Amino acid sequence: MVLPDPVPDAMTAGGELGGLRVAVTGASGFCGGFVARAAAAAGASVVCLGRRPGPVGEQRFWDATRTDPDLTGTDLVLHLAAAVGDPPPGRAAEAAFRAVNVDGTARLLEAAAARKVIWVSSASVYRPAAGARAIGEDHPLGGMTAYGRTKAAGERLALNAGAVVLRPRAVYGPGDPHLLPRLRRAVRGGRVLLPGPDIPLSLTAVENLADACLAARNWSAGPYNVADDPIYRRDEIVGAVCGVPVAHVPVPVVRAAATVSGLVARVARREAVLSGYAVEQLTTPVVLNTNRAREQGWRPTRTFADFMRTA
Repeated sequence: MVLPDPVPDAMTAGGELGGLRVAVTGASGFCGGFVARAAAAAGASVVCLGRRPGPVGEQRFWDATRTDPDLTGTDLVLHLAAAVGDPPPGRAAEAAFRAVNVDGTARLLEAAAARKVIWVSSASVYRPAAGARAIGEDHPLGGMTAYGRTKAAGERLALNAGAVVLRPRAVYGPGDPHLLPRLRRAVRGGRVLLPGPDIPLSLTAVENLADACLAARNWSAGPYNVADDPIYRRDEIVGAVCGVPVAHVPVPVVRAAATVSGLVARVARREAVLSGYAVEQLTTPVVLNTNRAREQGWRPTRTFADFMRTA
């Protein structure tokens, strides 16, 4: 696969960051690493915080579950460190996610003091919406998984501290280790099986997320949805990623399979091959209203078609 330049020219749309020292948490991950490179390309001196080194700048160790981050000498904090995934439900998973997404957030906010904090959340904090109407930032919260619930709890801390909170949906892009590989594993017998009929959905290119992270230093505190400009169709996206035709399976059949998969995963203490949350993600339309971010001057520049042309 041929990858595009790590940081396209569009990534500097948030303005030059020359003279700023920017702390990026979770910089060893997919989104955090891209954001760290984007900040460096915009002229910032980058400080990467996490258990593993980031791709650029100064490296400072931080275990979000137990230690306070060292933000000495930094001017702006971009917080992307998070516990992610879809483990079997239970108290152990909830506690593990809370240790990073809530307790780690509390440590970060205390260390940040008066610094501006850009806190990257997720559309997984929203309750499922009825129909295909666009979801605004005032939509009720209520994540369906340990990830969604603890991100919502972490958000509350961040918002109360005056942070800017970004809510992307299903982030994809070069080097994506989560969304696209999971879709490709759904191929069976030369086709990909999807539950129920086609649905509309929002996706967020990692380039668009990174651009929002850089621009948001000038935004008012509060939550902002961040997504690509097009409203995509599930079947078209999955078919393009997998390179095979899409076939529909009745939702009750897939839900039953997810129940069995979840029971097996709980016994084996591993992530389910097919979870109830994954079924809901594939059957519930999630379209984000991004007007609040646009009112701040942000515009998404990348689309899924751009990504596929370089994949």
